Amino acid sequence: MIEEKLMSEFPCDKPVLVTCGLPYANGSAHIGHLRTYIPADMFVRTLRMMGQETVFVCGSDAHGTPIIVNAEEQKISPRQLVDKYHVQFDSIFKKCGVIFDRYGNTDDPTNHARTKSIVSELQKNGYVYPKEIKVAYCPQCQRGLPDRYVEGVCPYCSSIARGDECDIGCQRHLEPGEILDPKCKVCGSKAEVRTQEHFFFKLSEFGDFLQEYLNTLHATPNAVNYAMEWAKELKDWCITRNLEWGVKYPGHEDLVVYVWVDAPIGYIAFTEEYAKAAGKNWEDLWKGDSRIIHFIGGDIIYHHCIFWPAMLKGAGYTLPWGVVASGMIKVNDKKFSKSRGYIVWVEDDYLAHGFHPDLLRYYILSYTSHTKDINFSWTEFQTKINKELVGSYGNFVNRVLTFIDSKGIDVKGTIDPKISSAIKTAIDMVKTEIGNYEFKKICDSIITLSDVGNTYFQSHEPWKLIKENPAACENVLFNCIQIVKALAILSEPTVPEKAKEIWGMLGYDPATLASARIDDALVPYENRPRPKPSILFTKLEDKKIAEMTKIMDERVKAAEAKLNGKKAEEELEPQLPPITIDDFAKMELRVGKVIASEKIKGSKKLLKNLIDLGEDKPRQIVSGIAEVYTPEEMVGKTVIVIANLKPTKIMGVESNGMILAADSNGATLLTVEKPSEPGTKVR
Repeated sequence: MIEEKLMSEFPCDKPVLVTCGLPYANGSAHIGHLRTYIPADMFVRTLRMMGQETVFVCGSDAHGTPIIVNAEEQKISPRQLVDKYHVQFDSIFKKCGVIFDRYGNTDDPTNHARTKSIVSELQKNGYVYPKEIKVAYCPQCQRGLPDRYVEGVCPYCSSIARGDECDIGCQRHLEPGEILDPKCKVCGSKAEVRTQEHFFFKLSEFGDFLQEYLNTLHATPNAVNYAMEWAKELKDWCITRNLEWGVKYPGHEDLVVYVWVDAPIGYIAFTEEYAKAAGKNWEDLWKGDSRIIHFIGGDIIYHHCIFWPAMLKGAGYTLPWGVVASGMIKVNDKKFSKSRGYIVWVEDDYLAHGFHPDLLRYYILSYTSHTKDINFSWTEFQTKINKELVGSYGNFVNRVLTFIDSKGIDVKGTIDPKISSAIKTAIDMVKTEIGNYEFKKICDSIITLSDVGNTYFQSHEPWKLIKENPAACENVLFNCIQIVKALAILSEPTVPEKAKEIWGMLGYDPATLASARIDDALVPYENRPRPKPSILFTKLEDKKIAEMTKIMDERVKAAEAKLNGKKAEEELEPQLPPITIDDFAKMELRVGKVIASEKIKGSKKLLKNLIDLGEDKPRQIVSGIAEVYTPEEMVGKTVIVIANLKPTKIMGVESNGMILAADSNGATLLTVEKPSEPGTKVR
């Protein structure tokens, strides 16, 4: 069913609005950010090349506790922090060829007004109600502890969690007051629990709607599968926080709207700002018959496929037509991590070292399918760029244009049916796969076309043919330059600046390439004055890559030293208060043997395991270790299980116990030194 939905064709007669998940304006841009924005930009450029009316908006996420925490650390106001990084992100996007029709800011007046309007509409329609709840409060800091100001234990899977999300374990959204054993992130003190009135959105009333809606959503499978699991167990959603920074809740100056309410509403506000500047009506997109497509990271599927469509439905706005969720980026096969040094900063580590933005665009788009994880290492980057962009694409363009220039040939002729067929195959691939969000396949088709060109050029040996049959040679070169023209047009969405360079070397005004249409790739090239060709791509040399690898290695070593030092300091103090032997005796620890294991659909972290505990039938236990152990590796392992943990559901899957591991990431399973029978008690 998903495959059929993804085969929807563009262009269509409806306007398309493309948005990107908003980057937090609390730090510099890294290549992990670009995993979402570059594919979205390529998608927009391709639709426009196909004649599709398309608007592209995004903006900085200015609210939420991460902004406030970072501002406090830097001893500046949240607005000063936001202004600083908003400008940086806007600049980085432009340098990388990601061109929005509007790049806004969720703290701008338009978003404040639109957020209050939608919240008021939800309240008027009966979807919002007040409720007294217990929230964390730090007596030491004398303030409430919403979201990332507090950390503790997830009530569903017992992993370490932050106030609004179990990001390490079951990935569940946590409501205020749910987290167990809360501690202040600022001072480390044990938090008190206080009662306060907050406002809730009746998300639980949208279960049937969401199940039906998700079945019609033109989304990547990872987005639909993940959301389907969560749609089965909806809870009402607290949409206020006791903070000073943010959009004030209508009629309650002591509360602000939760960031995951006003952030996606930013998409509407940015569209309003774009429409005002362009003299258009924003309601054509948000209250009319349009196709709204969200490009997001895989970590915010829940918000865009559950909360957001329910809010829009309740307030009477157009629902998103598509959600495109990306995989993540790893660095040197390690999980992307600032604290561990596995990170590549776009400005300092890439652009400042002279690497062209189009190389990174190509690497991200062509590495793998959009829903899968990308691994970035400098050696892999070098190998891929040198083989595909330098060795095939750039080599063909330069061979053809340099040969023609050196011989002073006027290229005229007719298109060879085989060349016409090769170009048409590439065009058809773009038209088909753009609706499938298969950007790698489009990139592959471009390299395939350049390979066809290289083979054609080499097999016809124009350096010999020009002496033997000048007219035949001219026709061969005409077909070669026709492929060059096609490459410029078809690759503009992927490597826009380099494509413009080719367009200029063909004798066209580089600025006109953006207005070319995809079928122009088959329009015969008309000979014209051309400038002397220049080298399109230069080989990435070992010396430069070694330099970049060294920078990365040194950063990782420094980060490890810092973390080890921090761990040593932490070990000086107990993390939890002492317990009595009676407290410990309440836990029933038993030896178990894993007899079956499988991944949970829609989750990267969770495994569903069947554990033999010496009982009448095996126990089903969900564990957050899928990033460390495969299901095949789990089968046959002897593990330690908390056998009397209260049953719970994690992503809709029942779990009857907990498998113990040596740290919060489940990096090392606990086991026994000698063989023990399943069910043996651990004392």
